[in-house]
Amino acid sequence: MDFIAQAFKGKNNWYHYFFGVIFAFIFQGLGIIPLVIVRNIFITDKHISLTINPGIDNNVFFMLIVIIPSVMGLWGLYLWITKIHKLPFLKLITSRQRFDFQRVNYAFLILFIIIIAFLIIDIVFYSSNYVLNFKPLPFFFLLLISFILLPLQTSFEEILFRGYLMQGFGVLTRSRIGALILTSTIFGLLHFANPEVKKLGDILLISYIGTGFFFGVVALMDEGIELTVGLHAANNIAVALFVTTNWSAFQTDAIWIDVSEPKIDWTSYVSLLVVYPIIIGIFSKKYGWTNWKQKLMGKVVEPVVETIEIIND
Repeated sequence: MDFIAQAFKGKNNWYHYFFGVIFAFIFQGLGIIPLVIVRNIFITDKHISLTINPGIDNNVFFMLIVIIPSVMGLWGLYLWITKIHKLPFLKLITSRQRFDFQRVNYAFLILFIIIIAFLIIDIVFYSSNYVLNFKPLPFFFLLLISFILLPLQTSFEEILFRGYLMQGFGVLTRSRIGALILTSTIFGLLHFANPEVKKLGDILLISYIGTGFFFGVVALMDEGIELTVGLHAANNIAVALFVTTNWSAFQTDAIWIDVSEPKIDWTSYVSLLVVYPIIIGIFSKKYGWTNWKQKLMGKVVEPVVETIEIIND
């Protein structure tokens, strides 16, 4: 079945989705409470941003600000989908009979290898921009957190945007391209509060919106979000493990600290212009994607329920 059209199997009025998003964000907000409590213990100045480590262990701070809120948000979304929409949670993730872990792993490895390759090249040519920060014990715990818990954060975002909202906008507008544009734009704009945007400027939102568009194209063409779950996890895990800065959203005990002055130039858009199209080409060949026009720009059609009339002689 069409991935978006699966939403027709459950309750799908506009208010179900409107309040569903609010419900998920409320649960995500509840997940911030432990951070607020810890912050009040260590910081007396209430004007200091929540994104600033109050002086606790980096791994603990990472758990408090990234992992716990996302886990709560994912739980809230699960409750809303199953109890209010009356829809099996799997329908929000894939059109296949079961979740395809092989797709997740394949996408993860491709992007993870690409990120490492670009990082090695950058370190070789611009070594003065990096300071070695490797601390065995903290990094070991960061490794565990990144591979066991961080995928919950990335999965929450993918299920919310490429699953829930993609299906919701698709059903409400009956337009696949409309759902793609809306989810990509909202995904990008919700990163407006990120420290990276404050540091580099609003133009960085183009990169976030472009990434959302890339993920959306992959989800629509593949009729599920397993590939985007793998891609998103690869990106965030690589960022958490390998490079941190004193101004980015992820403050971790990564292997290197980037001490260069951040700036926006043409290299900032290599992913959008080169890497993402190459990955789409790889996926298209491996999974035999066809019918691009319909899958990306076609109408969302409600499935016809066939009934069989039994006539007793």
